[in-house]
Amino acid sequence: MTYFGFLAIFLFIPIIIFLLMAWNDSRRGRLISGFKNGRAVWMAIFLHMVVAVVYTTPWDNYLVATGVWYYNPELVTGVLIGYVPIEEYTFFVVETLLAGLWWWYLARRNTVSGLYTSSWRIRLFSTVVLALLWTAALGYLIGGWPPATYLAITLVWALPPIGLQLIFGADILWRHIRLVLLTIIPMTIYLSAADSLAITSGTWTIDPDQSTGLFLGSLPIEEAIFFLLTNVLIGFGITLLLADESEKRLAESRAKIWKEKKT
Repeated sequence: MTYFGFLAIFLFIPIIIFLLMAWNDSRRGRLISGFKNGRAVWMAIFLHMVVAVVYTTPWDNYLVATGVWYYNPELVTGVLIGYVPIEEYTFFVVETLLAGLWWWYLARRNTVSGLYTSSWRIRLFSTVVLALLWTAALGYLIGGWPPATYLAITLVWALPPIGLQLIFGADILWRHIRLVLLTIIPMTIYLSAADSLAITSGTWTIDPDQSTGLFLGSLPIEEAIFFLLTNVLIGFGITLLLADESEKRLAESRAKIWKEKKT
């Protein structure tokens, strides 16, 4: 299976389906409750696509340059940016687009009940737990234990932006927990299953000496964790960017800063 063949089957086709669903919902006037709608959703998805390319590029180039993962040169176009084939950059974009469209599809069918209550305790606790996990991953990375390389690099790369999301709005995410989980879990399972097929067909390979050797079927556990983390970033990010509670929190923060400047 070529890399672009993988993208066409497992990402482009579902993207087209969700685009048609979005068009049909828009034609019927179906809106999201509790979130910004319309152009704001497209802007949120586009912003995440840009961030995905910018933030993931150094990390992915390092992995390829150090042989943590490598691709079959006969199954890619051979067009490289740095060490990484153009197909990989395409994947950054289309995975984000697919996950964003999936979030939008769910959000139009999701209802939130109950009043929102701001809680700094939830934000603090979740951020501290994540910081401890990041510290442990950094320790393994600095310690230079080869089997932990892929997992440690992935955690060190992904957890800081997730931490920022939790600091700002872990309590907001908790209120929308059903939408968040339905965004993350099915998409993680789907992409992990697709990735397993790509690895089995030899499209790309994970270096066994730089991974734990733990598998979910034929899929290295690091790959499943990668998809979990990227979908967390997208699911958390789009939810927070578009939630009414986030807009209120930002307005309150700006008002507080302005008041402090005047005094």
